Amino acid sequence: MKNIIFPADTAEGVRGWGLLVLRVSVGLLIMFGHGWSKISNYATYQEQFPDPLGFGGEMSLGLAIFAEFFCGLAVVLGLFTRVAVIPLIVTMLTAVLIVHSDDPFAQKELALMYLIPFVTLLITGPGKYSFDSIVSRKFDNPTAKI
Repeated sequence: MKNIIFPADTAEGVRGWGLLVLRVSVGLLIMFGHGWSKISNYATYQEQFPDPLGFGGEMSLGLAIFAEFFCGLAVVLGLFTRVAVIPLIVTMLTAVLIVHSDDPFAQKELALMYLIPFVTLLITGPGKYSFDSIVSRKFDNPTAKI
């Protein structure tokens, strides 16, 4: 059935496009935007940001900005994707398990919904249309033109 819908020669390309859409949507529309908001309103966030891990509010804010803005951008580009999603996974798990631990499920649901694509990208990698793929192809065949 799969070969009828997506012939074998196009399956990898279709998978690559799907992972590209996932990376761009979750990285750019969600995480990058959250991180940019924290950077833009740093003074406001600095005063009220929680300290869930005991590092201090300012350090926690810095870690959240790093994960959401910089790692979100890396995910969009497909650059060091599996490494970049780890801080995002930790950030979402912190939100679910610590920051919203006493809240009802509805408060945890959004962070869980953000977590799922990052775990997916950790498992699958960034796909064919990514900087990781370009670098990988270049290392596999150094004389190839990309």
